[in-house]
Order: sequence, then structure tokens, then C-alpha cells
Amino acid sequence: MSWGNISWGNIVVAWFAALLGALGCALAQGTPPDMGDGQVAFNNACRTCHTMREGDNRLGPNLYKIVGRKSGSVPGYGYSSAMKNADIVWDKANLERFIANPDEVVRGNAMKPYGGVASPDARAKILAYLEASGAGN
Repeated sequence: MSWGNISWGNIVVAWFAALLGALGCALAQGTPPDMGDGQVAFNNACRTCHTMREGDNRLGPNLYKIVGRKSGSVPGYGYSSAMKNADIVWDKANLERFIANPDEVVRGNAMKPYGGVASPDARAKILAYLEASGAGN
């Protein structure tokens, strides 16, 4: 059957193209939820002072590959003496505690007026983002 220049074959091809296009959009948005949610949480709580780009220090040091890094160790960043002398390795547990209440973990840090992220859910999202952003780079 045919309607002018439109045939069943054209309809089937158009239908599959639309289906594949919708599937492609769904897959493109298939970033793991923690990464997307984590980036939003990071942007809301951390991005004013920090970036995830290596060497891009701002008001705070870059957080590129922060997981496993020693506190106060980013070259070229002027840390407070409290942070330089903290002798902490930023593992997940230390980062979680620090994100929750930096003054409790490193007294005398220079992160004022930042007082921490109260929500355990938001902290978990930030940690997942920090881990994923520094992995395999």
C-alpha cells in the first residue's frame, strides 16, 4: 500500500529511527544517578571555592584525585598551617567527616564561612562524585 510518496517501508524506517533516537536520548541521560546528583551536590556545596580540574586552584585547592591524597599537599596552593600539619589521608571516611564538619576534623582550617553539609545523603553524593571524578584519570 502507498500514499503518494509514503510507503509502509518508509513508515517502518521512520518508526525505527524515532525509536532509536528516543533510546539514544535515554542512554545519553543514563549517567549513573550518583554522578549527576553528586555533581549537583558538589556544585551547591563546594564549587564556589573548588574545582575538579588538576592544577586549577582557586579560593580553595583543586579536588582532582582528592581520594587518597594527603591533606595540604596540592602544589602551589597556600594552605593554612592547620591543614598542612593535619597529617590526614583523604580516604572516604575522613572526607565524609570533613565535609560534615571541617572544624571538627581540622581545627584552624581556612574554610570559613563553610560550616559543613548536614545532610548525610548530600555528603554521600558528593563523595561518590569526588571518587568517580578522580578515578582512572
